[in-house]
Amino acid sequence: MSARPPISVFLITLNEGDRLGRTLSAVRDWADEIIVVDSGSTDDTIAIAKAAGAKVFHHPFAGYGAQKRYAEDRCTHDWLLNIDADEVVQPDLRDEIDAILPDAKPALFRIRILNVYPGDSKPRPFADDYNVVRFYHKAAGRYRDHPLYDRVVGQQDAPEVQLNGPIYHYSFSSWGALVQKIDPLTTFQVKAGKDKSQGLLRVRLITEMPMQFIKVWVFRRHIFGGWKGFAFSIIAAFGRWLRIAKMLAKATDR
Repeated sequence: MSARPPISVFLITLNEGDRLGRTLSAVRDWADEIIVVDSGSTDDTIAIAKAAGAKVFHHPFAGYGAQKRYAEDRCTHDWLLNIDADEVVQPDLRDEIDAILPDAKPALFRIRILNVYPGDSKPRPFADDYNVVRFYHKAAGRYRDHPLYDRVVGQQDAPEVQLNGPIYHYSFSSWGALVQKIDPLTTFQVKAGKDKSQGLLRVRLITEMPMQFIKVWVFRRHIFGGWKGFAFSIIAAFGRWLRIAKMLAKATDR
C-alpha cells in the first residue's frame, strides 16, 4: 500500500477559546496541516490555535460559505477535512480515512456529525443528527458561497462515499448557553436570508414550532436522549419559531 497523501484540516473561529483546545488536540498529531481562519476573536482562541501548530489567518466574517471558501484557499494540500471549533474527530474516523486514502481517487466523503449533550461524553443511543460532506478532494468539490448554508458542492461526476466513523459535536456547554445562542443566530439568519410572503409566514408562525419539535425529537432521534433530548428538541423548535417571528416582523415593517 502506498503512503497516505497529506491532509489539510481547516476551521473558522470566533471566540472559541473554551473549546478549541479539545478540537485541535484530536487532529494535531494526525493532520499534515491545520488552517484556522479567525474573524476577530478577543479571547485566547488565536493563542490556542498557534500553540497547536495551526496556521492562523484573519478574515472578517463574510458568511459561513464564503468564510469556509476563504479557508479552503489557504490549504496547501489536496485532501481537505473541515471541522467546526466545537467538534471532535473520533479515532475510528481518523483510522478509516488513513485506511482508504492511499488508493482513493478524488471524491466527496460524507461524515455523521453527532450531537453530545452537556455533561455527556458521547452521543445519545441511535443518534442521527447530520450526515454531510466534510472530507473531500479539491478536484471533487468545494464549499458554496452562501451566507447561511455551508455545504460542499461537488463536481458533476464526483462520487460520494459514506464514512462510518463520526465526529462528535459539543455544540453548547450548558442549556443557558444554547438559549443565548439562539437570538443572535436567528437575527443573522433573517438578515442574510431571502424575504418571504406575509401570508406564508403567518401560517408558519403557527405550524413551525410543533413541526420542528417532531422533526428533531422523533426523526433526528432525540427521543432516545431522555429528558435532555426532550429539552434540546423544545429549544431547537423554539429557535426555528423565533426566526419565523423575526421574518414576519421584518416583512410587516417593509
